[in-house]
Amino acid sequence: MTSEPATPERTEWRPFTVPNAITFVRLMCVPVFVWLLFSRDDRVGAAVLLAALGSTDWIDGWFARRFDQVSEFGKIFDPSADRLMMLTAVIATWVDGSVPAWFAFLTLLREGLVTVAALGLGALGVERFDVTWWGKTGTFFLMFAYPFLLGGASTLASAEWLRAAGWLCGIPGLVISWYAAAGYVPIAREALRESRR
Repeated sequence: MTSEPATPERTEWRPFTVPNAITFVRLMCVPVFVWLLFSRDDRVGAAVLLAALGSTDWIDGWFARRFDQVSEFGKIFDPSADRLMMLTAVIATWVDGSVPAWFAFLTLLREGLVTVAALGLGALGVERFDVTWWGKTGTFFLMFAYPFLLGGASTLASAEWLRAAGWLCGIPGLVISWYAAAGYVPIAREALRESRR
């Protein structure tokens, strides 16, 4: 007697959970960041808020796993919100002149390629796959690089130290994020083959 093969466990949609509420609050802080940077001309306040958003990125995911509130909605909403925060931070600091154009361009190009590839795979019916450890690490470094560089362009006495810290996070973060993007290629190919079967 043979048993039926186990089907992958799928979580419920559940948009109204505490982790998703945390993600929503973080997302609502993005316009505040833009307001501080451009309307108030407050690079320090904007940098502090951006650093806070980056450093709290793990809270919603931890809460979801710890209290069994993982949801299909959250699996899409959280990374989408993180990507929007990253894109806003990159474009805003580029326009502000706090980061050089080449650094912002390479960050945006990587994010754009990954997003287009994910949308294309989704259109082909490929199951969504999780972000790799390298991808998370690259994003982690970049989420600290941009507020450091923003603080480094301010009038703070420690601006030079902040700029140095920004590059110490930024260069490894950029390299790791591109390495992670290359690592998604074989994963995507395998996922595409599986979907065609």
